Amino acid sequence: MFQLSHSRPIAARTLLTILVSLSVITVNAAFAAAATPLVVASGPSPFAKCTFGAGPSAINFLNAEVEPYVAVNPTNPQNLIGVWQQDRWSDGGAHGLVAGYSNDGGATWKETPLPFSTCTPGGVPYERASDPWVSFGPDGTAYTISISFNESSNANGVAAATSTDGGKTWKNLNILIADNAPNFQFFNDKESITADPLKAGTAYAVWDRLEEPNGNPRANLHTSAYKGPSYFSKTTDGGKTWSTPQVIVDIPSSNKQTIGNQIVVNRQNGTLYDFFDLITPPNGVTAYKVAFVKSTDGGATWTQPQIVADLESVGVIDPNNGFQIRTGDIIPEVAINAQTGQLYAVWQDSRFNGGHYDEVAFSTSTDGGATWSTPVQVNTPSGKAAFTPSVQANANGTIAVTYYDFRNLQAGNTATLPTDYWYTSSTNGGASFGDETHLGGPFDMLTAPNAVGFFTGDYEGLGVSGTTFYPFVVLANSGNAKNPTDVFTTRVVPSSTALTTSASSSPSTTAPNYVPPGN
Repeated sequence: MFQLSHSRPIAARTLLTILVSLSVITVNAAFAAAATPLVVASGPSPFAKCTFGAGPSAINFLNAEVEPYVAVNPTNPQNLIGVWQQDRWSDGGAHGLVAGYSNDGGATWKETPLPFSTCTPGGVPYERASDPWVSFGPDGTAYTISISFNESSNANGVAAATSTDGGKTWKNLNILIADNAPNFQFFNDKESITADPLKAGTAYAVWDRLEEPNGNPRANLHTSAYKGPSYFSKTTDGGKTWSTPQVIVDIPSSNKQTIGNQIVVNRQNGTLYDFFDLITPPNGVTAYKVAFVKSTDGGATWTQPQIVADLESVGVIDPNNGFQIRTGDIIPEVAINAQTGQLYAVWQDSRFNGGHYDEVAFSTSTDGGATWSTPVQVNTPSGKAAFTPSVQANANGTIAVTYYDFRNLQAGNTATLPTDYWYTSSTNGGASFGDETHLGGPFDMLTAPNAVGFFTGDYEGLGVSGTTFYPFVVLANSGNAKNPTDVFTTRVVPSSTALTTSASSSPSTTAPNYVPPGN
């Protein structure tokens, strides 16, 4: 049995809190959400001396954290676990994955390397890792998962592990699927893991498996593969063993795939929903669909794909110089209301501005996915891109959406790309959004690692416990090449009398610019 016991406190200088006002300034302060100061969750890389995974043209961004996710322990809301990629490579994946854990509601953090690459002693025999995810079961067991792969060969797989001590140590290391043949036919991609909130010891893993006869698409290239069905595996014994992976979204014809598979569970009837982006020809903005399948028998059988809406992303660029920004452009994010089973989906979409740039779209279903609301715009319009949204619902039914945007970029500025991170919410089931709160930035996106575009993650984290939301986000440390990015967290409590208006007229809060750490 693998158990990783090494843990490391975050350096004191990185525990500084960021200068974000506790009493948020707003046009109408009576309606402001309360956001605590940002705290740094990540520290110096534990993989600084690792030499695995190097390639002839690959650049490694030491101390660059990207693509975080977070979960809150239902048995102890003070215990949070966040995961992220550590030391991003320019051409796919990272040195490894790291788990940060907090036992005081996110005020302070420690971290431990996860066993998902050869950079971690005792880890799986793959040189790089990507796409971290974490989820808590009702008994406090945490489940985490990785796409792990080699630079030196096409060997790749999906691996999972568990923690029963709040993220300090990890055990039950299992490889759910391994494609280690010396060819370029199969590549597993964009996995996620969801613990069943009703059944202790049960968790579900989903991912797409790309069949690419002519080359390895790598973990970070979101291009249509020959075909890419969705795979599913489950554990019922707390992660000790996993079922043989099975196809749950079959792709019988070529040039079709799924990506971004993610399961949510209805607590009222146990139904599993697997959401994803369904990519079908012809190529273009109409090729992408937010879709899902569902299972009413614990994953034994699944429906055919049902469409939520077109995903009309055109990607994100720096509008002043044309630099590509890698975002969650074709990755929908979803959530479910624990009390009612209402479903929520957010994604990047250009429909609100005539197809010129991406903004944030939202749709919801109150009948188990049978019908969906017409997509509405969530972000505040600024004439510039908004991207990489996350969504959650709290115990009161308030829906939170977080996202980045470029609203503070001025015409003619080609030296930097000021980027901000925002929270907005809805108290009427998603009919409209308001209570906008500034969480972080502006930071210079051009300081972030360049991995087929300047990159902070295909997704960001947003945890929830009771009525409190926990954004878990990567921000760049502007101009700091030795420490390009860090993971930050905050707590957001929605206003009890939140002013919910149309997105185009939402009042927004402001906060002072943050001061980045120096490590």
